[in-house]
Amino acid sequence: MGARHGAWAEDAAPTLDNTDTQPAVTATPAKSAVALKKVTVTARRREEDAQDVPTPMSVLGGETLETQRIYRVQDIQQLAPSVNVAHMHARQSSISIRGLGNNPASDGLESSVGIYVDNVFLGRPGMAVFDLLDVEQIDVLRGPQGTLFGKNTTAGVLNITTRKPSFTPERSFEASGGQDGYFQGKGVLSGPLTDTLAGRLGAYRTRDDGYIKNVFNGDRLNGGEREGVRGQLLFEPSADLNVRWIGDYHEEDSSNGTRVLFSTGPTIGGINRYEQRAAAVGATLVDGRDGKVNIDGAQNVRVFQGGTSLEANWKLANDFTLTSVSAYRFWNFTPRNDDGLNVPVSLNAGQSVRDDQYSQELRLASPSGGRFDYVLGAYYFRQDLTNESFFFNGPLADTWNDTPPGALANVTSIGHGQIEIDSYALFAQGTWHLTERLDLTAGARGTYESKDARVDRDAPVGGAPVAGPAAAARNGRYGAYDSGDLGLNASSPSGLLSLGYRFTPQVLGYASISHGEKSGGIDLSVSAAPTAGADSLLVGAERANDAELGVKSVLFDRRLLLNTNVFWSQVNGYQTLAFDDASFTRYLTNAGSVRTRGLEFEATALPLRGLTLSFNGSYNDATYLSYKDAPCPPEIGFQPGAPQSCDLTGRQVVGAPKWIANLSGDYRWRAGDGLQHYLAASYAFRSSAPGTLDDSKFGQIPSYAVVNLSTGVRVDLGKGQLDLSLWLKNAFDKTYYTILWNEQNGGYGGLIGTPRTLGVSARYDF
Repeated sequence: MGARHGAWAEDAAPTLDNTDTQPAVTATPAKSAVALKKVTVTARRREEDAQDVPTPMSVLGGETLETQRIYRVQDIQQLAPSVNVAHMHARQSSISIRGLGNNPASDGLESSVGIYVDNVFLGRPGMAVFDLLDVEQIDVLRGPQGTLFGKNTTAGVLNITTRKPSFTPERSFEASGGQDGYFQGKGVLSGPLTDTLAGRLGAYRTRDDGYIKNVFNGDRLNGGEREGVRGQLLFEPSADLNVRWIGDYHEEDSSNGTRVLFSTGPTIGGINRYEQRAAAVGATLVDGRDGKVNIDGAQNVRVFQGGTSLEANWKLANDFTLTSVSAYRFWNFTPRNDDGLNVPVSLNAGQSVRDDQYSQELRLASPSGGRFDYVLGAYYFRQDLTNESFFFNGPLADTWNDTPPGALANVTSIGHGQIEIDSYALFAQGTWHLTERLDLTAGARGTYESKDARVDRDAPVGGAPVAGPAAAARNGRYGAYDSGDLGLNASSPSGLLSLGYRFTPQVLGYASISHGEKSGGIDLSVSAAPTAGADSLLVGAERANDAELGVKSVLFDRRLLLNTNVFWSQVNGYQTLAFDDASFTRYLTNAGSVRTRGLEFEATALPLRGLTLSFNGSYNDATYLSYKDAPCPPEIGFQPGAPQSCDLTGRQVVGAPKWIANLSGDYRWRAGDGLQHYLAASYAFRSSAPGTLDDSKFGQIPSYAVVNLSTGVRVDLGKGQLDLSLWLKNAFDKTYYTILWNEQNGGYGGLIGTPRTLGVSARYDF
């Protein structure tokens, strides 16, 4: 899945790297002096021009990420169509494509969007929440994937490729500083160790004070420290064999995930329940739109993660290639969360997680150039995950929860979840070159998964001795529970059938149909299970059928790249996360049937030397075809005699904006020998979308647009090159929300996006 991206060059003269939101410019002997360079990807497990792959995909090069100051996975939605990243902190994160995959904080469920780093599947989305260090390219593939990728996914793939060790010396050091105490330092060293062995070492450290003010004590929140290191060795004893070892480690100590008050919910009969409860406990509410909270407890997230992988590629007789990818990764997450109030209702609540995963992939690729080429593979994935849910209540818990006195006050509850997953798969994909213009591709995958789990909760401790209604309320919320052994065993097929037709050497048309399945999951937190039974912790499989029709073209002597496609997908048993306002718990569920359909568009133009313009966007109509037992929004659920569930059939899917548009421009010019100036700007727009599954009118994410600007100069200095830049993120200081969250008593919390931030960066490559 690795990919490579070329650098910028104009004619034969040396120049400085330019942004590559689009393919790069290179000299050609053709009519034009500049042209779009080919982008090489291996989305089909062999090196190809991205424009020759009959699949809707976006390619983001490392230079683009650096120029646009995109150093976190959660920011890539500003560059690619149909992508949404719901990020609160490392555990409560998810990536959705075309509205599918918005299921954060579900420890017993894989994501609908697969995330890969250097060919290794990440079992938890939070494993990708670290600074993007030394990235060569990010590929975003849309639609079901599985006939070539290690782990089956139903919505798409985010494929991150880092730069390999080089046999020519490379050294790069960068330091950045900005508002709100922002600082980031990065360094990379690479070069030969022997004639056949090269190494690469990279490290980073990032810190900031945060941009949310806690009026309770004056602290700044939603900031902290992150640091990491990655080491690599590349062994190439011959042209027929290469072995790449990677080891990495990352830490985070932050207050990320601090939510501000977005809405207090509905007022019914002249009473707003959230405000009423807040007044009863003596809490003072502040408007989150000002970037403020009022909390009396600590807000903290600690993350430790890392892993190692070994990839070997052998060229066999007759030019067959055998590939092996072996990997191990671990992820430890520990939170400390306040209740959002400035009084002692909840002292700390959350879930800590320990995850270990092992994977092995084998692939055999036939040689290219014949009438038929193919890839065969086998994949094994093992995951061992445990979590601990905890609730430490304060003396005002009963007043806030409207429970009998003594039921919850000063009570502590601890729960435990564990799951073991074994996944086995065989996959194959082949392409028949029927004519010089027409290709037929077919792929199939068979997956078998076994999931064994157990969920239990200790008896509550602390609090005053209680009886009667108070005891019943305490046991109903925190009573001891043991699910016993839970298990899921499932076999699931996936398939692909695609036609690609080359209308001209520059224009490719394609049509495809595919089917993807993702096995069921197990809810590892005790929610309604004590009353509904252990079976309520089991979540059914997710099945997707997808159709694509698209065109890829490179026009006007490679000065214009133009790709567009229409898509239609239906998902049955869509897996997502819901909130039960009666028990104040979140639980996994199958949200009926979902349909997404729409249009995606990408264009890159070189109208004149040094100027690059890029535009991409999508229209996505994502709706529930059938979801009749959905949770009710508080404006309905709080009404007297309210129904137990509501019908969301025909409503917009949570976290799925209908319109996304991203524009960027980059202009570079020489001011003398060894000196180059540049200007860059980007605009990212997203329309409104439901923020929570209940689709409450009080929980809608407003539409927003963010503008980023940068300017700089690159100059030859000694044996290297110095890059000095000035950048401004969110130039118009737009207040926007990236994710909403159900709070107790009908309120909604939200995570505010980064405010206007002015900064400078200095980088030296030599």
